[in-house]
Order: sequence, then structure tokens, then C-alpha cells
Amino acid sequence: MWGQANAFLLSPRRPTAWADLLILAAGAAVLFGLVQVGKEWTGVHRPAIQLDLSPWALPAYTFYSLVRGLVAYVLSLLFTLLYAFWAAKDRRAETVLIPLLDILQSIPVLGFMPGVVLALVALFPRTNVGLELAAVVMIFTGQAWNMTFSLYHSLKSVPADLQEAARLYRFGWWRRFSWVELPFGTTALAWNSMMSMAGGWFFLMINESFVLGGHDFRLPGLGSYMSVAAERGDGRAMVAGVVAMVVMITALDQVLWRPVIVWALRFRIEDTTGGEVPRSWFLGLLRRSRLRRRIEAWRLRRGRREARRVKKAAPAALPSAAPATPALLRTGATVALVALGGTLVYGSLRLALLLLQLPLGSWGTLFGAAGLTLARVLLSTVLGTLWTVPVGLAIGLSPRLSRLLQPVVQVVASFPAPMLFPAVIALLHLIGVGLGWGSVLLMLLGTQWYILFNVVAGASSVPSDLRETARSFRLGRWQRLWALYIPATFPYLVTGWVTAAGGAWNATIVAEYVTHRGEIMKTFGLGAVISEAATQADFRTLAAAVLLMSTVVVTFNRLVWRPAYQLAQTRYSLTK
Repeated sequence: MWGQANAFLLSPRRPTAWADLLILAAGAAVLFGLVQVGKEWTGVHRPAIQLDLSPWALPAYTFYSLVRGLVAYVLSLLFTLLYAFWAAKDRRAETVLIPLLDILQSIPVLGFMPGVVLALVALFPRTNVGLELAAVVMIFTGQAWNMTFSLYHSLKSVPADLQEAARLYRFGWWRRFSWVELPFGTTALAWNSMMSMAGGWFFLMINESFVLGGHDFRLPGLGSYMSVAAERGDGRAMVAGVVAMVVMITALDQVLWRPVIVWALRFRIEDTTGGEVPRSWFLGLLRRSRLRRRIEAWRLRRGRREARRVKKAAPAALPSAAPATPALLRTGATVALVALGGTLVYGSLRLALLLLQLPLGSWGTLFGAAGLTLARVLLSTVLGTLWTVPVGLAIGLSPRLSRLLQPVVQVVASFPAPMLFPAVIALLHLIGVGLGWGSVLLMLLGTQWYILFNVVAGASSVPSDLRETARSFRLGRWQRLWALYIPATFPYLVTGWVTAAGGAWNATIVAEYVTHRGEIMKTFGLGAVISEAATQADFRTLAAAVLLMSTVVVTFNRLVWRPAYQLAQTRYSLTK
């Protein structure tokens, strides 16, 4: 059903004992690190922390940040599977969940942060669990939305022949999801997972060095290390932090993302294979593990038994309708939708009471700021598209370039752009560019990767038989570009635009309001208003600015991005 698996995934490799020893040693080291993290989480709550800028403190700080990012990713993945499936399968819920996802994506980190931090710290007043959970939740808000959008649109565009096969074998909802729909969306989900992890790192400095009014909510970590180094102007510590970040991201790419991308190749829908096969040394090491082979053999036997049961259950003729969703599942979805609606109504009433305290004259200023910020967001999205589309197509269509450039792109994309802001601001000041135009460049540093990763995912999912057909008709490079590659990647490109624009809106809070060497630099815009309101604990202005930003984003999505999605699904989808 999913085409031929690549030779690397199926090639026999002789198991070796040293592979098991390396895996067990790595597992022991990770376990030791998690014990140390557990001690940090459950330690006595500190009203303030003193960060050590010595390079010897960096390994522990880096591991703390890595654990927070991975825990947030696990939560994001669970949220994606549940939320995307619910929205794709329940039409009533879809009318609420997708606009709500637009709103959640548009709310900047500082819009969530004060309430989440204060609530969790109050819930765990004696330990650091509240602050740690708050940091995880904040990183989660930078990861989950992009992944959810990706899986949702994959579930909505499953090819008709795969749907018919699921009906033929009378798959229930779970088997249909796990055997057909989720494998179809795996490639896009894998690439967007990498981008979502990068989105979580983008606000690492804010998440770990949050200060609200006179309250210090900082946590030991790589982000807070870089924040303190930037405040003190300690160049040596900043360089050491950058090196630690690059090492962490490179290691994460090699032991997690590269194996995931190679593993996801088995789910590509095509009948032919060819060209250079992507490889992963870490996946090869796992394949040479005897322990892994025993686990894989057990899973294979279980899968064969399941396949035999499915084959026996196949009917002679196609059923007239797909099996209905279980009544218990429908009831649970209805209850959850009602609870969600009640929560939204209650939250809206509380928000309205808070906004009534804001003077009417402030709204005019907020609308003017929103217009300028919207222009900067669109400009950064256009600039990002101009270079990411050709580069993404080149990487996605060439396994050799993918092997060479994916680690580089992953490191660059995952690197928190705010860490580079001091150098960029100094360069802008040197050439005489103010923060008004410079904020567009600062937003571009973090949001262009959403477009690039989606284009790469779209290009890598183009079936090789279509590429061979284009070559057999002797289509030129430009003809193939406009007749095949651009249409085939357009649905992914639209997803990249939506998530990049959402990321740009989020980035405005650090691009329009920057602290450089103890001096605050800001330009007129909605992001600067939100940052300044959070710093001064002005909750009325903060709530009004966040609400206005969400309204602008949702309105723009309805007027522009939704028609683009419909065009992608009806005219440019390869599965219709």
C-alpha cells in the first residue's frame, strides 16, 4: 500500500555486541541526567537564582533546556494526534477547533506566559515544579500549532484509493487512523516536527528568563545563560552559549531527526524507487543491536497475525458506507466540545470585564500599531518565500543535497534567533537602518524556516514516477518547475505560509522591543506594545493587544489563507 521500502531500511546487517553496549551506556547516561533533572524540578523553590556564566556550567544548563524541549515536544505530539484527528473527523467540532487553532497560534508567548506562570507557581508554591511546568507549556505553545495544522491537512487530503481500501477491509476508526491516515501524514509531520522544535527554541531566552514586574521567574538553562550573558555584555560567555546551542542541536539532529526522516521514507506513496537513498548512521547502529532485533521480531510476528485477521475479514464486495465512529467516542467528543464551549464563554466574559477598564483612546493607538505590524509580517513572509522555495525544492528533490544540507539547515533553523539579535542590531546600527525596518529582518530570522521545511517536505513527497514521467516527456527545467514541482508542493507551501505568518506575529514581541546592552530599543507596533505591557504588568493593555492581534490573524486567515487552502485541495492536490 505504501510503495516499496527503501533498501537501507530493509538491508540485513549483522548484529554486534558493541552496538548493544553503546546503546545501554547511552541509556544509563540519559537516566542519570533525568535523575538530576528530577532533583532540580523537586528542589525547594527559590525566589531568585544566580546563574554561573562559567563554561563548566553549560553542560548542565544545556541538558536542562533539552529536557524541557523534549517534554514539550511529547506533549505537542499527543496534542497534535488528538486535536487534528478530532477536527478532521467531527464536522461540528471542526467549525470551532480550526478557528480556535488560528487564535492560539496568533497569541504570542507573552500572552500566555503571565497567567500560566502565576497559576502554576501558586499551584506548586514549595518546589520548582510550577516554574518548570510553565517553561514546558511555553515551549509547547511554540511547537504544537504547526504540527497540528500539518497533520490536520494531511488527514483531510488522504487519497481516495486509500480510503476505499480502508472501507474494503472494514477498518474501524483506530485501524483506519493508525494504518492509513497517520502513515500518509508521517512525512509532513516529521518535517514539521523538526520545525516545531525550532519554534520552541526561538523563545528559549524568554521562557527561561521571565521577569514579571518585580518578580523573578528565571530558571537555570541555556536560554537564561544567554540572556544574562547578553545583559552583562560578556562576549566570551555568549560565544560559549552559542557553541553549546550548536552542539545540542547537531546532536539532536543526528540521533533523533535524521533517523526519523529516514524511517519516514517507508510511508511514501509511490510504486517506483530510484536515486540515492538517504542514510542515518544512528539508525544503522540501532539496526545492528541484538536487543532491537528481538523487539522487531516480536512486533513482526504480531503484525503478521493482525494482517491475517484483517485479510480473513475482507468482504467480497465493497460496503456501502464506512463504519461509523463508536458511540462512546462520539459522546466523549460532544462532552469535550460542550466543556470547551463553556470554557470559552467564561473566559470571554472575564476578558470583557478586563477590557472595559481600558480607556477608549488607547484603542486607536492599538489599531495603528496593528496595521504597521501586519505590514511587517507580510513583508517578512514574502521575503522568506523568495529564497526558501527554490532552496527547498533543491533539497527535497535531491537525496544527496538532503543528506548534506539537512543537518546544516536543522542547526540554523533550530538556533534561537534572539541570540543573534545583538549582532544583527549592531550591524543595522552600523549601516544606519532603524528598528522599524530592522524588525522585519529580525522576524525573518526565525520565521522563514517554516516555509523552507514545508517546501522540503512537499518536494520530498513528490512520487518518483511523476518525476520519471516528466523526464520521459523531455520537459525542461522550468517546465518541470511550473508544471509539476510548484503545483505538487503548493499545499505544503500554503501550510508554510500560515505557520510562518503565525510565527512572525509571535516574533514581533522580540523584534519590535529589544534589550541591547541594558538599553531598550523599540519601534511602534503591536509586538512592542505587548512586550512593554508584560514588562510593566499592565494586564489591561496586554489583554487588549493580544485580543487585537488574534482578531487580525484570524480575519486574515479567513480572507486569504482559507481560499488558498481550498485552491490547494481542489486544484493542486496529487491525491484528488
